[in-house]
Amino acid sequence: MNNKILIIDKTHPILVEKLNNNAFACVDFTGNSYEELSAIIHNYIGIIIRSRFSIDRNLIDKATNLKFIGRVGAGLESIDLEYAESKNINCINSPEGNMDAVGEHAVAMLLNLYNRINIANQEVKLGEWNREENRGMELSGKTVGIIGYGNMGSAFAKKLSGFNCKVISYDKYKHNYSDEYTQESSLDDIFSNADIISFHVPFTEETHYYFDGDFINSFAKNILILNTARGKVVKTSSLVKALESGKVIGAGLDVLEYEKSSFEGLANKTNLPADLVYLLNAENVIITPHIAGWTHESKIKLAEILADKIISL
Repeated sequence: MNNKILIIDKTHPILVEKLNNNAFACVDFTGNSYEELSAIIHNYIGIIIRSRFSIDRNLIDKATNLKFIGRVGAGLESIDLEYAESKNINCINSPEGNMDAVGEHAVAMLLNLYNRINIANQEVKLGEWNREENRGMELSGKTVGIIGYGNMGSAFAKKLSGFNCKVISYDKYKHNYSDEYTQESSLDDIFSNADIISFHVPFTEETHYYFDGDFINSFAKNILILNTARGKVVKTSSLVKALESGKVIGAGLDVLEYEKSSFEGLANKTNLPADLVYLLNAENVIITPHIAGWTHESKIKLAEILADKIISL
């Protein structure tokens, strides 16, 4: 019986350990190329990926024995899902593994922005002791609007439960999900009431540039935005205009639309898009390098959960 699984990306060793202990044979392929993968993929019933390769039609056509594709993480946009499923290939991910990490990171960015922590810290280290200039804002009493109430959105809502703020959420594909942490709402409710907006949606054609000029201008209040989802959910040029006008009072961005294309010049800030340069220099913008779900604990949980799902197939 064919029980071979190809490990394409590095992951926590517990994944391989659990699979090997359950009658699978895992093969390390982490240093090999797309072309080499194309030549041997037909020998395997499963592959484990993160983001190194796109699993496209070419690979899927050659994967004649493939039963599943396992993604160590949440997003599945690097897989041609529709085509894979048409070939009866299960596409499995493990968003439960880093949902707490993402929720905590979003809260951390929010509190940092509201209390000017990065700014004040840097000033003190430069010998400046500015108290009035760094007077913060309280999360208590604010309304937080969550777009997308899956694993990540619900984890963020739960983390906010002790801050005495109102949490409302919109999810196009879920209904009747109000719970102790959120109130299910319409987009119009969020536009009318939110002080803070946080994105927790997958990247699809539908969510590409979801946060654009029209979306921003629909808000009754000036807002703060958090994005721990995918970079291209936010149209950077529209965000910059809103930051310049004051319609957006601050942004916490763990992801950027420029990922994998414009970061080679970050060290010396050469040949960077003008909008990215603006974000890098803006005091009211916090940028982290796609690490919201990147904790020591989540690395283990992502691998364990994916292994368990594969074993239970």
